[in-house]
Amino acid sequence: MTMKKPRIGILCGGGPAPGINSVISAATIEAVNSGFEVVGIRDGFKHLIAGAVGETELLTIPYVSRIQATGGSILGIARDNPTVKEPGAADPGWRMTRTVQSIRELGLDALLTIGGDGTAHSAQRTCEAFGGKLPIVHVPKTIDNDLPLPGGKSTFGFQTARHVGAQIVENLMTDAYAARRWFFVVAMGRSAGHLALGIAKAAGATLAVIPEEFERDLPIRLDDVVDVLDTAMLKRQVSGRPFGVAVLAEGIALRLTADDIARVQPDCERDAHDNLRLSELHLHRLLTRLVKERFKARGQEATIVAKSIGYELRCAHAIPFDIEYTRDLGCGAVEYMRQLMRGQHAEAGGMVAITEGHLAPMPFGSFNDPKTGRTLVRQVDITTESYKVARKYMIRLEKDDLADPAKLAALAAAAKLPPEAFVQRYRRLVELPGAQAATR
Repeated sequence: MTMKKPRIGILCGGGPAPGINSVISAATIEAVNSGFEVVGIRDGFKHLIAGAVGETELLTIPYVSRIQATGGSILGIARDNPTVKEPGAADPGWRMTRTVQSIRELGLDALLTIGGDGTAHSAQRTCEAFGGKLPIVHVPKTIDNDLPLPGGKSTFGFQTARHVGAQIVENLMTDAYAARRWFFVVAMGRSAGHLALGIAKAAGATLAVIPEEFERDLPIRLDDVVDVLDTAMLKRQVSGRPFGVAVLAEGIALRLTADDIARVQPDCERDAHDNLRLSELHLHRLLTRLVKERFKARGQEATIVAKSIGYELRCAHAIPFDIEYTRDLGCGAVEYMRQLMRGQHAEAGGMVAITEGHLAPMPFGSFNDPKTGRTLVRQVDITTESYKVARKYMIRLEKDDLADPAKLAALAAAAKLPPEAFVQRYRRLVELPGAQAATR
């Protein structure tokens, strides 16, 4: 009589990131070699919520042994959220109820999820729905690098996305020089500017603009963002180099005031949670239009090309760093799962992390914001030496430009303003937190 093998499920939620297939490969190989049966669940939580338990496939070592460098996800990926409740429904939490039923129908003894903060939250709530009796391990994934991993460790996919993004921006820098024009490039990063800053710094872009450089917990004024770009272009113009590339984090748009958005794009769509659809705002095109208008009002002409990069990065083939890293994470996730199943931890599940080469799991709840209960967001720390170095290599308005009479006169002339009016118009930029932190 043969005993039934313990069965684990693997699913991927959120958006694609380089290295997903490497996690699936490493976890499957380690699990099968440890006596598990591995079931791949297609399209994240989508089919579990729908009760479509047939949307699965058995994962074997021959199937996954050579997928570690490939982009995308062999299991597909989706953002469906089992934690969403519908007030007024007979069962407001029917999505989670159905998810639990589906997992039971599949006969899973444990679940491994791969995703960002949203998927981590769904994994935690699913674990709670099972009363802690189903071990769930989450593998942190996002090119935004905004999950609070110990030791400042990057989330998998970030390094590859930065690598590919830097190559793209390097090419744009060459084009900008050759054609004497500007590129405004918006990079992904809803809640943090790690990717935009990392790409700009690695590629030697003219400047990067990220949400963290503005006042924390306050809306960002659209005019401030336009001023940053305007003055950077004026400085380049004065130096005889009227070209460059500015890389901006898409998350800037999420912090713009409602009045600013209504003024410049009143028909911008929002989702069911009243969140701005960044893909509909087209921040790169909006800023291009506004800066061109600024130059035109001065009787000048600016050649600017709007560019958005993100989708080009998410399904790139993983670079060796991310392949090695995700092998550690996939194997570590199964080891953590085994420990949970043996009762070696007080918790029923958590997020896997690697610190100094060692497994360092983080129990569910330990990485949550106590105010919201959601996963904490790791933002760019503008007090670090790394940020200061990035700022030193950017071309943008500095305190010295306003204090030095010769520099001020040249910039004011380029802006067609008296020096005093230039100072009054743009002084705020050198008083923003990012500028202050860079000079400390």
